[in-house]
Formats: sequence, structure tokens, C-alpha cells
Amino acid sequence: MTELFRGTPELAPKVLNDLFGVPVPDNATARLECGDLTEWAPTEYRADVAVVLEAPDPALAVIVEVQRSRDADKRRSWPVYLTTLHARLKCPTVLLVVCPDRGTARWSTKPIRIGHPRWDLHPLVLGPDQIPAITDVQQATRDPEMAVLSAIAHGNGPGGEQVLEAVLHVLTSIDPAYRNRYYDLVFVALSEAARTYLEGLMSAGTYEYKSEFARGYFSEGKLEGEANALLRVLKARGIEVEDETAERIRNCTDAAQLETWIERAVTADSVHELFD
Repeated sequence: MTELFRGTPELAPKVLNDLFGVPVPDNATARLECGDLTEWAPTEYRADVAVVLEAPDPALAVIVEVQRSRDADKRRSWPVYLTTLHARLKCPTVLLVVCPDRGTARWSTKPIRIGHPRWDLHPLVLGPDQIPAITDVQQATRDPEMAVLSAIAHGNGPGGEQVLEAVLHVLTSIDPAYRNRYYDLVFVALSEAARTYLEGLMSAGTYEYKSEFARGYFSEGKLEGEANALLRVLKARGIEVEDETAERIRNCTDAAQLETWIERAVTADSVHELFD
């Protein structure tokens, strides 16, 4: 999830404005800031992501922290992140904590008591309850990163099927530079059942091979496994496979055809019997 914010710096201020009501500068350009917040103290402080909005001077800085579990030390570090970046850039600085699960999100929202009168830090926490469940395809297409967050937060829960269907439209249509990374983020966050459902959508007629991503997924994933299994069966049975034939098997993009060849390989006496 860190990569989601690092790869799209505009996402952090969008979340602040749309979901938390924090005003952000108009017509500002978002860029990444160095997350190394170490000063002269011996302790090193490094934020997950630091985003700066420039208009053209620094107008707002956002520290993004992805928190997967409770960690008391992090709550002591967050005020340091804010004050250090505030001093460096001389602009307002906001903390956004992203939590994939509700328990950690609730823990993260607790005020951090600094000790100085009226100086308590109330982290802005982006958890499953703050992330909208996006099921509308058009909305998902307009806002790909939010659709990915939606799939991560809600893909395993009630209505997860509609959420995954919406994000799949995004994954099959966005820039290839983002496509594989976004799919990996979603896939890793899903339960086995949700993964199976997403794979089923990809292999169904409405999605099958409609994009380079889908073709890449099958050729590098399921289809590659089927092709390698077929070649191992042939090798185990002592059947010689020429390079040209092996290449034909590896380049096959029809899962049903590969399964048929595997069934034939169990009893075939030569590789030619696979294709007859």
C-alpha cells in the first residue's frame, strides 16, 4: 500500500480532501518528498511516504504511514515526523495513517498525548470504515487508486464481488505501468476465496484476454504452469520434445487445449499424438 501512495502522490491530498474534509491548495502540484526525517539526534526517523503540494512553493505536506499492527513506538515517532517536516519545508503538515484492518485503525485514531497543554496529535486514519466500497464501474475508472483501496478494504467482505468486478475494469484498462503493481496489491490483500473469484472473473468470457494485462497474467501464471506441467509429464514418460514443439506448447493461450494435451500425454507414445 505504501507503493500506491508513492506511485501516485496526488492520492494523499485527495484522500485528505475527499474523505476527511481537510482543505488542500487549489492548482497545486503534488510531488514526493524525501521520507528520511533524521536530524542530528542519534535516532533515525523515516516515514513511509512524504508528499508535498507546491503552488509553486510548498503549501502542504502529507506524511503517509501504513500501519498493519499496533506499535507504541510508531505513535511516539509520528509527532517527530510532523514537526521535522514542518520545520524543513515551513508549511502546514498533516499525518495520514493507512490501516488495512479495523482493529489497527481504531487503535491508531487514539490521540497522542505530547504533554504540552493543548498539544495533542489526533492522527487522520484511513481504515476500512473510511474507504468507500466502490462498485460502480464508471466511478472506479475515474478514480483507479481509490478503486484499488476499495478492493483491498472490501474485497473480502459482504458485497466484495461487486467491488472486485469494478476494480477489474480498472485493471484491464489503465496504463500498463500501473496495472501489474495494482493487481499485485489487490491480489495479496484478498482471501483465498476472493482470489479465486477474481481469477474466475478474469477467465470468464467477458474479460478473457481483453488486455495485455489479462494475457500476461494467464501466460505468465496459470498457462505457464499448465505448459510446464505438460512438458514434465512428457519428460517423465521418456518422450522427446523438440525445441519447436516445446515452444508451441509454451505459447499456447488456450487453457482448455493445454488440459487436453496433458490428458493425452498420460497415454501417448509420441509427442505427435498430442496434436492429432
